[in-house]
Amino acid sequence: MNGSVDIDNTSLLIASSLVLVSLYLSYSQKLGLGKETLISVVRAVVQLVIVGYILEYIFGLESPLFTTLLLLFMTFNAAYNASKRGKGINKILAISFSAIATGTVLTLSVLVFSGTIAYEPYQIIPVGGMIISNSMVALGVCYKQMLSDFKNKREEVETKLSLGADILPSSIGIIRDAIKTGMIPTIDSARTLGIVSLPGMMTGLILAGISPIEAIKYQIMVTFMLLSTTSISSYVACYLSYRNFFNSRKQLVSIKLKQDNN
Repeated sequence: MNGSVDIDNTSLLIASSLVLVSLYLSYSQKLGLGKETLISVVRAVVQLVIVGYILEYIFGLESPLFTTLLLLFMTFNAAYNASKRGKGINKILAISFSAIATGTVLTLSVLVFSGTIAYEPYQIIPVGGMIISNSMVALGVCYKQMLSDFKNKREEVETKLSLGADILPSSIGIIRDAIKTGMIPTIDSARTLGIVSLPGMMTGLILAGISPIEAIKYQIMVTFMLLSTTSISSYVACYLSYRNFFNSRKQLVSIKLKQDNN
């Protein structure tokens, strides 16, 4: 393989001219998106530059404690964002944090103890970020599906309860649908890898000068870990949250669908 692809500031500045295409289309078609486009581009550049310097500092520390604290912060932030999709569910933030943390810890433990990655900031933080963000998206989908199903299938659940069924048997169909819904995007993504598009991590490694065969190995690892964490997090979140749709008398309670506002 040849060396990595280096992008100097001049090349980056020239590449930024591609934004003008979006601005021109917005102006010519009177879409009114010019201001939003400029703000989003500037914001993205500023955020990425800040994150780049922060990561460079963190990678230089090589502190397992600091790395762990950063992962906890990322997990909490992801849980907070995921919980917005489950507004109305009691203790949804704690449930989200537990689900994401469980999936992250179990998945990273397998990768670290198997020797696939080392517990070093430059490996743990990027990989942990992919795991945590994927779990966050899956949980948001799960909550949305559960809230919708408990509303639309209320009569079905109440009928089962009236016939003497406990809350778990009465809800098992909804729980399984929610878990399935949370996992489907990751499964669909895995199904089309290398056919529809080249994944970002694999593309990045190839641009960095890594052999495509080695890049494929890393991408396969990423695929496995995302499938793992999605299934674990979705399972934990759904089984911890379904009880909040019932009161102490095992009666189905009404929860307003507030997630549509987010």
